[in-house]
Amino acid sequence: QVQLVESGGGLVQPGGSLRLSCAASGSFESIYVMGWHRQAPGKQREYVAGLTGGINPSYAEFVKGRFTISRDHAKNTVFLQMNNLKPEDTGVYRCNVQGRVTGSLPGEYWGQGTQVTVSS
Repeated sequence: QVQLVESGGGLVQPGGSLRLSCAASGSFESIYVMGWHRQAPGKQREYVAGLTGGINPSYAEFVKGRFTISRDHAKNTVFLQMNNLKPEDTGVYRCNVQGRVTGSLPGEYWGQGTQVTVSS
């Protein structure tokens, strides 16, 4: 059974920083992509950042230069370091993993999400 557990969200003032973590558990044979999406109140979910093969990061334009994605391969954990946070970064951040679990076809998995609120 696959489980993605996020942590690190919270309330922060504009200009502040947070570091999100997402630990993926389960019998993964391969993980192709680990990444983050977010959804603000009343808006659609949007892509934030992703890491393909653990070495090729990609970022949404609105977080470039402020957010950094990284991964601990041994622990199947992905991190999102968020600096210079803005009120428009507020939302629920969800971890996303694309990979193959033993005995299954490749699939996509989602965490429950962690709330990030940027406000003074």
